[in-house]
Amino acid sequence: MSPGRRLTVALVGLVVLVVVGWFFKDTASNPETPPASISPSASQLAVPGVKSGLDVQSLSKLPPEAAKTWKLIEAKGPFPYPRNDGVTFENREKRLPQQKSGYYKEYTVPTPNSPDRGARRIVTGSEKEVFYTGDHYSSFVVVDVGK
Repeated sequence: MSPGRRLTVALVGLVVLVVVGWFFKDTASNPETPPASISPSASQLAVPGVKSGLDVQSLSKLPPEAAKTWKLIEAKGPFPYPRNDGVTFENREKRLPQQKSGYYKEYTVPTPNSPDRGARRIVTGSEKEVFYTGDHYSSFVVVDVGK
């Protein structure tokens, strides 16, 4: 093979590698296209907040106090900690999707035998999202309140 032909073959191979790499980079980094093995079910897609990428947990699988707090939220109170419940959650830890100030509200989920409010919270978003944290904002799940 002549040197000119080798150079042509090498350049064509390089172009093919760049195109294939570009394609895989786009599909691997696209957060809206989850792998087929972990794609959410149709019912989960209807849950507000699912696009956050957080795990979805049914309300019935959370501690029973979370369901009681959710009922109080729906009834607009009265809350056990009126100075702390329904206040703006600032999302300083950036664990939830970034939104303008005032978008999120937080509510205490009482912890049995705790001398204070405990670490559990429900955080709601203006677009009907419901999130739960059992570890004082270190991690969150999206709550499917219909289950």
